[in-house]
Amino acid sequence: MMIKPLAIFCFFALFALSNADIQANKLFELLKSKRSRNSDVLNTWNLLDEATDEYSPVYIAPQDGLAQLDKIVALPGQPAGADINQYSGYVTVNPTAGRALFYYFVESPTDSASKPLVLWLNGGPGCSSMIGAFSELGPFRINSDGKTLFTNDYAWSNVANMLFLESPAGVGFSYSNTSSDYNHAGDKNTAADAYVFLVNWLERFPQYKTRDFYISGESYAGHYVPQLAYTIILNNKKTNQTIVNIKGIAIGNAWIDDETCSKGLFDHLWTHALNSDETHDAIFKYCDFASNSSSAMCDNVTNKAFDEMGDIDAYDIYAPICLTPNQRNTSTIPGSINNFDPCWKFILNFYLNDSMVQKALHVKPTSWDYCSDVIPGWTDSAVTILPIIKYLIENGQRLWVYSGDTDARVPITSSRYSINALKLPIETAWRPWYLNKEVGGYLEAYKGLLLITVRGAGHTVPSSQPQRALALFSSFLEGILPPSS
Repeated sequence: MMIKPLAIFCFFALFALSNADIQANKLFELLKSKRSRNSDVLNTWNLLDEATDEYSPVYIAPQDGLAQLDKIVALPGQPAGADINQYSGYVTVNPTAGRALFYYFVESPTDSASKPLVLWLNGGPGCSSMIGAFSELGPFRINSDGKTLFTNDYAWSNVANMLFLESPAGVGFSYSNTSSDYNHAGDKNTAADAYVFLVNWLERFPQYKTRDFYISGESYAGHYVPQLAYTIILNNKKTNQTIVNIKGIAIGNAWIDDETCSKGLFDHLWTHALNSDETHDAIFKYCDFASNSSSAMCDNVTNKAFDEMGDIDAYDIYAPICLTPNQRNTSTIPGSINNFDPCWKFILNFYLNDSMVQKALHVKPTSWDYCSDVIPGWTDSAVTILPIIKYLIENGQRLWVYSGDTDARVPITSSRYSINALKLPIETAWRPWYLNKEVGGYLEAYKGLLLITVRGAGHTVPSSQPQRALALFSSFLEGILPPSS
């Protein structure tokens, strides 16, 4: 893959103008670092030998009584009559370092005992899953006043018990008492700590130990989710017991493979009339996405490609942008689940930094931010996740890759190129899927994997298309394709 440092510098300038999505901003910071001439980012993730690699016992602490202490009485501004069981708090993953990860957990309001457990991870790397909890798929959204909440009628907790994790330490409310931990954040440590978190969390909530378990997430969670699933399966095999009853993963607008995702990005810009023919042709003439070698000509044409886009939200190319931090979308006062506020980042920041909110969430006073400013860099990042995806398929996991089709940063073209590289047999040919007699998107089923789009959705699918996102998620949990008419 070949996105050069100068080109990405211009990319960041465009981010600042368009108030673009922060998760993928972090992603392109990482790509810039990986491709730097003096990069110290490790680019590998080795699949371990199941037969010879020994299990290393993980830290497990006594958890008796902690779940009840974590129960949230009510969140500030919570709408009257919203009777749901919510929990939040810290799980220590390394007592020596004093490293603890924050979680927010919502039980399904109806028949929670029969419904699966789903872990949600936002990407970055280094961005908070409270983004997902309060601006995407959680039970509440925040009103434009930044103080009150309204009900999300299409919350994923309608069909599953939802667990949101801020990971790694240094993200959101998660922390370490050993500041040097922040210097070692990377794919491998993130997966390892998330696994220790999960094992301990299941001790705290033992009723979920045998429950069907799924992992979902978006953006750089295209790394987090498969890597954690791999870690779970490997440890289940090493111990010869089902420590975590994992059944599958669903990743949205996910960065899976550096080479194919980069190629797909520039093809998406051109096919959506954001780039000229000349610029697109020049990119594929002068840029070698499979190589790390530098080229001034590639730098120039990729800079031009980003300039040609103009001041838009590249994470939802047809959506309005937040012109100033003080702008408020009047259509969301009172909140409307079908009118997503383009200034959501400022609203979320205001709410989660309120002292009463932090008290209700059982966190120590923290200057919360969407993405970490204490993690200086990322120590290791796999060039490709495709070998892990193959491993998950071979081990019988349900695997869905979904994509909002108006995202131009980790677009549907990137997902298609990445999946095509797997060369899987097609079992269900490309077709539309429907919700309420309208096309909700398109899908193609391969042997062991489903690719599915959400029509009219951006990078954060549940934000812009909440009803379609819930329909997709429900189908995923049921293991059935959405209807064809």
